[in-house]
Amino acid sequence: MNKQDMGVNVGIDVGKFQLDIFIWERDRHFTVENNDSGVREAIKILKRYKVQCIVMEATGRYEMAFATAAFEKGLPVAIVRPILVRQFARAADQLAKTDKIDAAIIARFAALMKPRLTKQRSENLQLIKDLVVVAGS
Repeated sequence: MNKQDMGVNVGIDVGKFQLDIFIWERDRHFTVENNDSGVREAIKILKRYKVQCIVMEATGRYEMAFATAAFEKGLPVAIVRPILVRQFARAADQLAKTDKIDAAIIARFAALMKPRLTKQRSENLQLIKDLVVVAGS
């Protein structure tokens, strides 16, 4: 099996205004805005690859637009607790912090740790969770 046949693992550092995306097996980084057009652009790029897993940290809702779009396109997504990635980075002695480095660490985490995929939530369940978050604020 050659490198082109292998799937890729993707790490996304989610920010309020941008998504830093790193494709581990291709050593490729790109950034898009965290809005509808940026998400569409990112999905279009990722659909060119055989994606094994896209990993994002749970950020308190900023990851949901991308996750929903990825689910709709049949891409495998794992939304993980940030502490898991932080501990992984510490174990890898990766202490520097930039959005690009964070995305690369998340992609490396995806490739090596093989986190469990997140199941897509029904639209109603997501609305209820959103209401609970807003009410608790």
